[in-house]
Amino acid sequence: EVSFTGKNLFGYREPENTLDAQNSGTTARLLLGLLSGQSFFSVINGDSSLQTRPMKRVVDPLRKMGARIEGRNDAYHLPLAIKGQSLKRIKFKLPLPSAQLKSAVILAGLLSEGETEINEPVPSRDHTERMLDYLGAEIKKDKKVIRVQGKNKFKAKKIIVSGDFSSACFFVAAALLAEDSEIIIPDIGINPTRIGFLKAAERMGGNIKVHEKKERCNEPLATLSVSSSDLKGIKIKPEEIPVLIDEIPLIALLATQANGVTEVHGASELRVKESDRIRAIVVNFRRMGVDLEEKEDGFIIEGPQRLKGASVESFGDHRIAMTMAIAGLVADGETEIKDFDCFGISFPDFYSLLGRWQKDG
Repeated sequence: EVSFTGKNLFGYREPENTLDAQNSGTTARLLLGLLSGQSFFSVINGDSSLQTRPMKRVVDPLRKMGARIEGRNDAYHLPLAIKGQSLKRIKFKLPLPSAQLKSAVILAGLLSEGETEINEPVPSRDHTERMLDYLGAEIKKDKKVIRVQGKNKFKAKKIIVSGDFSSACFFVAAALLAEDSEIIIPDIGINPTRIGFLKAAERMGGNIKVHEKKERCNEPLATLSVSSSDLKGIKIKPEEIPVLIDEIPLIALLATQANGVTEVHGASELRVKESDRIRAIVVNFRRMGVDLEEKEDGFIIEGPQRLKGASVESFGDHRIAMTMAIAGLVADGETEIKDFDCFGISFPDFYSLLGRWQKDG
C-alpha cells in the first residue's frame, strides 16, 4: 500500500537528478505530459532499450501546446530535457491508436488554459480517463472525442488497483494449452479496452468463463475460469490490435496449437516495442520448429504444429520472455530462455506463480 499527500497540479518541485523511467515507455511518455506544464526544468531518461523507442509522436502535440522539449534527433529519443511552460489548449487528432500518447496529452491538458479536445478515431485503453473521472477531474467523452478542462481540482480518494489483465493472460494461455488443466483467477480487471485477447481466445474456441462481475474505483473486474481447449485458427484484423497489442505474442503461441490458419495484420507497432516483437516471435518459434510466415505488420501460422524444446531469446523483452516460458511448457524437451530475468520488469512473481501452477497441476 502506498499513500500520497497531494498539493495540486502545480505542487511539484524541480527534481535534483535525472528522472529514470528505466524500461517503461508508459512512464516516460506520461511524465512528458505531466512535466511540460510545470514551472521548472527536468530531464527524463531510460535504459538502453527505452532510448531506442520513439518519443516524437508525444513531443509533437505537446510542443503545439507550448511545451519546450529538447533531445536527440529533434527529441525523437530519450534522454529528453523539458523546460516547463504555460500551456495552451489544443484540438488534437490521434494519428494512431495509442493510450500512452492520448494520456500524455490529457495530462498536459489538465495543466493548460481552457478545454483540450482529443479526437480518437480508434478506441485505445482508457484507464487514464476512468481514473481522472473517479478523482473528480472535468473530463468527458462523447463518442470519439475526449474533452479535458484545464486547471481543475481533484479529490483525494482511495484507489484499489485490480489484477492486471495482461499478466493474467499468460496463465490463461497456459490453461488453454495444457492437458486436463483448469485455473481460476479472481479480481482481474476486465476493462473493455483491455480484453481483446479474451475475445480472441474465445473465438478460437477457448473454454473461458467470466463471472462474479463488479466495479471498483471506476474499473470493471471479474473472476476468470479457464480450462483446456481445442482451439481453431482465426484472423485478427487491424482494428482489433489496439485492445490486444501486448498479447499478440500469446496469440502466436495459441496459433501454433490451433487447428487451421491464424493471421495477424495491422500490428506494425510491435516493431517498436521493447523489442521488435514480430521478429522475436518469428525467430523463436522457428527455433522451436514452427513453420510460419513473417509479415511487415504481423504473421501467418497454420497449426497445429509440434513445438520442440530449444534455446530461445527474450531479446530483453519481458513479454517475449514470459511467452516463451509458456511455450516451453507445451514443447517436447527442454527449453532455455536467454536473459529470462527481464520478466521482472512487469511481473516479478511470474516465475514463482508458474512453478506453483505446475505443481498444483
